[in-house]
Amino acid sequence: DVREALGIDHVYQNGDTGRLLMVESIGGGGGWLDYDGDQRWDIYLGQGGDPVRSGMPDQPSDRLVRQLPDGRFEDVTAAAGIVETRYGQGVAVGDFDDDGFDDVYVTNVGRNTLWRNQGDGTFLDVTMAAGVGDERWSSSAAWGDLDGDGDLDLYVANYCDFDVHNPRDCSKDGKPHICHPLDVPPVPDECYMNQGDGTFTAEATTRGLRGEGGRALGVVIADLDNDGDSDVYVANDMTANFLFVNDGKGQFRESGILLGCAVDRNGAPQASMGVACGDYDGNGFLDLYCTHFQFDYNTLYQNLGPSGMRDITGLVGLVAPTMPLLAFGTVMHDFDRNGRQELFVVNGHVERTQVRGTTVFEMEPQLFAYDGKRFHDCSKMAGDYFREKRLGRAVASCDFDDDGDLDLLVVNQNAQVALLRNDSAGQHGIAFRFRGRTSNRRGVGTRVTSGVDGRRRMQEWCGGTSYAAPHQPDLIFGLGEITSNVRAMVRWPSGREQTLEGLAVDRRHVLEEPD
Repeated sequence: DVREALGIDHVYQNGDTGRLLMVESIGGGGGWLDYDGDQRWDIYLGQGGDPVRSGMPDQPSDRLVRQLPDGRFEDVTAAAGIVETRYGQGVAVGDFDDDGFDDVYVTNVGRNTLWRNQGDGTFLDVTMAAGVGDERWSSSAAWGDLDGDGDLDLYVANYCDFDVHNPRDCSKDGKPHICHPLDVPPVPDECYMNQGDGTFTAEATTRGLRGEGGRALGVVIADLDNDGDSDVYVANDMTANFLFVNDGKGQFRESGILLGCAVDRNGAPQASMGVACGDYDGNGFLDLYCTHFQFDYNTLYQNLGPSGMRDITGLVGLVAPTMPLLAFGTVMHDFDRNGRQELFVVNGHVERTQVRGTTVFEMEPQLFAYDGKRFHDCSKMAGDYFREKRLGRAVASCDFDDDGDLDLLVVNQNAQVALLRNDSAGQHGIAFRFRGRTSNRRGVGTRVTSGVDGRRRMQEWCGGTSYAAPHQPDLIFGLGEITSNVRAMVRWPSGREQTLEGLAVDRRHVLEEPD
């Protein structure tokens, strides 16, 4: 953890009112962006405060920290014009107006906020003008081109109908407790379609993107059926997860149960929080990993293509090590660049609870390595941070030090954020960044298949994933001992394809969408 050495000082305050308000349990967010276009990665950090005083001037604001040329970070919140004192939950980054500068959408308990990057180092609150001010309790959000028109649309994951000023009494034996999700009415998600003129229209219902009874926490926008368009997967708390399949024209059909990724292997819904997306088994289809509540396992859905998905968690050794913990943010990536995916998970309970006479609250994070058949817990070998207990929530990945491997930002409740620098060594890799022309400027939804040494590895720049946190928009492939002769097949969101031969290893390639 190099947070302190690099000058980052931020604690997400959940309020900790002592009343155990439900909204205090699931925040906060944070993630990566290059807000000033200097090719160095900056961080937007969400904030909570007292939920009852959300939006008041005496409440702490979200923060923006800028990376300096020497790798340190400085607080530029005031200079950037950001004053966001609403009770924050998550962050989503996307260039919605296609001007080349990252914009920020913040989910809150109450009105969400869209910060438009003005390109001069400052942001402007355009929420109401854009028409994206959802007033409900929103947890996460994701950007993606859902109708194939070349600009980014916005999916907002909403949770429950909970009034902090008149909270539901969920006390037990005269003591306050966090409300169980099923005791609080759900609120539907929303999908805002980009009109290309700086405004959006709410079209969840007309697009077929309104599932029944969901309490959404995590969301992924990705091509999960390999048909060339973006689908939407929603991780719901205590109810079946949604998979909205795109028909290629921007209309969707909910097919989670049919395709095997809505419930666990026993047919039971789980308390889904975060979700990671990647092709762990190398079969060319994106798999999903969902994090869950304590005493229930995190679920790995293997994507079998036309046959749908299956809960393969037990077969790959991931049931037992995740049962004792309560998980939120998660990332699937090849952190050591050996050519296989790992799983990173942060954990932390929503309230103090007794387990066999021991108080359980803060929890250690976990790292699982894949050997080609099973995952193994390698947390003890991953660094001191994995031996410390915290209330982990959001996780966002980024190669912030530009050394070729992915580092991690972790947002904890009521404790300092962590910036986990990846010091893995001895392996090679290759990275890709995208510049869309017909497609959206950042290339969200672009898929790269890397061919080397007779093996194929596929990644897609997905919208959303993890929990309440956006990643750096690069794809990084681990190559192991391979040092040359890399081939890449690129499929842009527009459907345009290109093949690149003989790519140099251990460098980042900036790809332009062909005409």
